[in-house]
Amino acid sequence: MKKITIISVVVLLLIIIGMLAMRGNEQDTEVTRETTKVGVLFNGALDDRGWTQSHFEGLSETAEELNLEIMYREEVPFDDNCITLMQELIDEGCKIIICNSFDYGTYMKQVAEKNPEITFLHATGVETGKNIATYFGRIYQMRYLCGVVAGLQTETDSIGYVAAFPIDEVNRGINAFTLGVQSVNPDAVVHVYWSESWTDDNANTIAANTLIDEYDVDVLTMHCDTTAPLDVAEGRGVWSIGYNKDNSSTYPKSYLTAAVWNWEEFYTPQLLECLQGKFQCKQYWEGAETGLVDLAPLTSNVKEGTEKIVKEKAEQIYSGAFDVFYGPVTDTEGNIRVDAGENMPDAMLLNAFDWYVKGVDIHEE
Repeated sequence: MKKITIISVVVLLLIIIGMLAMRGNEQDTEVTRETTKVGVLFNGALDDRGWTQSHFEGLSETAEELNLEIMYREEVPFDDNCITLMQELIDEGCKIIICNSFDYGTYMKQVAEKNPEITFLHATGVETGKNIATYFGRIYQMRYLCGVVAGLQTETDSIGYVAAFPIDEVNRGINAFTLGVQSVNPDAVVHVYWSESWTDDNANTIAANTLIDEYDVDVLTMHCDTTAPLDVAEGRGVWSIGYNKDNSSTYPKSYLTAAVWNWEEFYTPQLLECLQGKFQCKQYWEGAETGLVDLAPLTSNVKEGTEKIVKEKAEQIYSGAFDVFYGPVTDTEGNIRVDAGENMPDAMLLNAFDWYVKGVDIHEE
């Protein structure tokens, strides 16, 4: 009899605890009870193994968690058709519109002004509005760690960097990567070639091959949305460092690591806030501590001892004890851009990178 009484009490307590837990999540349950439509414009394909796929996979996780119906439009060019597509998504019932490229900004602004009841999220954007928020992550922190890997790996002290365009976002990554290289190998040079395209395979293939042919690079990295540079590296026997996603299984002979995104770490909490009516028209700028940006596992191709050094530097970044642009930072002309003991403010990190750190060499036609 006592056993039955004890069991009954335990069961009752479990029921009470369960009810309290449900009550604690009641607000979340209310806003996710009905399906919400979200419209998305992507500049690449859902399966591009890069920038767009990283967003797609993150959104897929978020959709499942928050009961979202996501309506995708992929490989959308940057022209007036963007306006038509965004408006069509709104007319089909989408309450939130997401665009994953900087170049959609002008078109998004026009649509947002005509649809003040709709929430807009703009990846890599720089201009917010009453119903527009922009977002990005401190991926430069992971590029710094990639640079450490490259600086330790190179034998020729010549490292190649395929880059789409000389904009602040890309320049920030080049500089962070180079500072990582220089921290372990001051003699190494990072050679940059502008492909002038995020997604064109041919343009980025030409850039990768040119870097190998003209500069004898033995490590190749990239800031573009195609894996073409990785294909070149694998085929030509050059080490490679990726971006956006971990593609190590596709390139077993050449791959070292990658700076990668975990977009669900942003989309889930921020879209939940939108559903709860807590939208903020701000510029989200999240770092390693949130899990949004990460370093892919080092492969067996890296030199012995690399993992220990990278781990030590990563711990400093994750703890907040160190950030990439702590001074002194010197540019290619020998000018001190960040004084010793100082750090670059976010406004400069985001919008004032028209210069390069010592160790960068820009390819000239």
